[in-house]
Amino acid sequence: MHITYKGDYALKAVLDLASHYGKGVVKIQDLAQRLDIPQKFLEQVLLTLKRGGFVESKRGMNGGYFLARNPKEIKIGQVLRFIDGPIEPIACVVKNYKGCRQIDDCVLRPIWTKVSKTISDIIDKISFEEVRNQTKKQRKNIT
Repeated sequence: MHITYKGDYALKAVLDLASHYGKGVVKIQDLAQRLDIPQKFLEQVLLTLKRGGFVESKRGMNGGYFLARNPKEIKIGQVLRFIDGPIEPIACVVKNYKGCRQIDDCVLRPIWTKVSKTISDIIDKISFEEVRNQTKKQRKNIT
């Protein structure tokens, strides 16, 4: 599994928008500054997230971005897969893979299957609401 900068930025953007959920739109300039992401690249990320149904936008002077759904309904795994594609560490782990003649005899495939399952078990259960709440707790403990 390899998380790209785009995937990392997408997760950070969704998390930031989750922290503002129900409070209106977030201006892209503010989001870019808070997350230390180049605004042009963030625009691309947000457009991709919009195509995936994770965020929506409002145009105009008071425009910006906001989550399209409640943060408890959006899982980390959904965003990662949408942005970066499959999370499997190697192609042969994918169901019905036909690219290898030794797939049935491979001693490494079960290991990669366990790795893939473990990753999926984690990222497919964690919602952005949970991460948002954890972030709030950490900030309270720091101050």
